[in-house]
Amino acid sequence: MQPFREGFTAPTWEHVLVLIVGSILSPGRRTVAAALRVMGLEQSADFTNYHRVLNRNRWSGRWVARCLFRSLVNSLVPTGPVVMGLDDTIERRWGAKIKARGIYRDPVRSSHGHFVKASGLRWLSILLLPEIPWAGRIWALPFLTVLAPSERVRAQTQAAA
Repeated sequence: MQPFREGFTAPTWEHVLVLIVGSILSPGRRTVAAALRVMGLEQSADFTNYHRVLNRNRWSGRWVARCLFRSLVNSLVPTGPVVMGLDDTIERRWGAKIKARGIYRDPVRSSHGHFVKASGLRWLSILLLPEIPWAGRIWALPFLTVLAPSERVRAQTQAAA
């Protein structure tokens, strides 16, 4: 985890380490509460500080993604060609606070002759596609996922700015 340390302040880094270990060990859904529960910190007085890692503390997700990408390339394809892929996913979300929701073509339910629309958030993932020798196949390893708003939402955001 040392290569990632530079991207966080010292107090945030301590919370990040707890959340990572808790996420690895927690069965079922990987939430902050589940990570803290498995680490024995569910009654901790600074419980909210762990939530702040994701919603308030200052750190760059893109910096962490770049660091993860470098680590993956150095360990899995140090000499070979770097093959990358893109994947988009529609997260079906509703609610008054979901501002970036758009209407997109549903790639799962659509076909060449049948067009199905879906409403939700569109996420774009960038993946490294290395061949894993001991698995005998290519794995898709995501290192960056970003929200890709619809044209309508992007135009509304630009008009408001």
